[in-house]
Amino acid sequence: MNAQLDISQNKTLLWLMAIACGLCAGANYYCQPLIHSIQQYYQVPESQVALTVTFAQVSYALGLLFIVPVGDIVNKTKLIPLLMFFAAIGLLICAFAVNLPMLWVGTVIVGLFSVAAQVLIPLATMAVRPEKTGEVVGFLMSGLLVGLLLSTSLAGLLSNLFNWRLIYIVSSILMLVLAFLLRKRLPHVPTIKMSYGKIFKSMATLLNEEKRLIYRALIGGFAFGAMSILFSTIAVLLTSKPFELADVMIGLVTLIGVFGALSTTKIGKIADRGHTDLLTWIGIVVLAISWIFLYFGGKSLISYMLGYGVINLGLAIVHTSNQNIIFRLRPNAKSRINSIYMTVYFTGGACGSALGVYAWHHGGWTMTCLVGLSLVIGSAFFACLDRLLVNKKIAA
Repeated sequence: MNAQLDISQNKTLLWLMAIACGLCAGANYYCQPLIHSIQQYYQVPESQVALTVTFAQVSYALGLLFIVPVGDIVNKTKLIPLLMFFAAIGLLICAFAVNLPMLWVGTVIVGLFSVAAQVLIPLATMAVRPEKTGEVVGFLMSGLLVGLLLSTSLAGLLSNLFNWRLIYIVSSILMLVLAFLLRKRLPHVPTIKMSYGKIFKSMATLLNEEKRLIYRALIGGFAFGAMSILFSTIAVLLTSKPFELADVMIGLVTLIGVFGALSTTKIGKIADRGHTDLLTWIGIVVLAISWIFLYFGGKSLISYMLGYGVINLGLAIVHTSNQNIIFRLRPNAKSRINSIYMTVYFTGGACGSALGVYAWHHGGWTMTCLVGLSLVIGSAFFACLDRLLVNKKIAA
């Protein structure tokens, strides 16, 4: 109980955890605006450099699946700083890479170990009073989402002002400092005795027994997929007519999403009052409305920016509601639950990015918006199934 009281009242620790979440999340996105600069530096085909983004996504997904569940069986206060240390090493390898394969190695290491953020969040839910779960998760998610949104802007800005390597050097130093600060501040929470091999057997059991986990993961996956369409199309849209924006300006456009990210603490407080289903539907409606703004954003930059801000808000509402629900399913399996949820979530994001590229090349911006709206409808479909499941349990 002391640990619970400490973390809910210790604002310094919560800020350190939120910054760590943002730094870890952002580390996987630095390469996206730097592809051209990296291509010029190494003098290799741009298609090869673009593989760096793929390596970052795949390695992060592998970390979610194979490293995050370990949080249930080992001391998280030691695991989290260790993961951050290895992520910092990966960033340093990227910073001083003498060739592209070395950059790929560093990128893979960063992707695998930056999942420290996804161990931090379950830890926070175990070290806070149940009625504060949503508020604390929302606060940490604010840090994570802001870090994600700022990463590409800062990487592009530092690259234009100085050198593309600088963002890797600065973030690695910050990662090491945060790992050191968190090492003795993180609260101790209970672990369970289980072998690494049995973790995955238990995760299969969770999937079989917790249907709500499946539905909530799919709600999140489709919602993040709808958002991720913008990740793969924003540059091609805003660098073409009528916009013809520079890379730095595109990065500044994405900063409008910070307002949605900062709303997660308030959303978490509302979720703590038991309004998760209502919030889910509000989030889905907001996501649908965002695609109306985005459609007209094909010709109007103001409309595009409004849509980008609204879609970030909708995703924050859906994601925060989902996490409030899933972390209450099995108190002793939060890391494994988060591993399942986030693996589906980021798989949805990867699929959304791929669909965005396909839609753009086969039907332009109109087709892209239709695909985005279709993914929102997919999220609504699984929200209906989740509601039916809850009603069935209540009736029983």
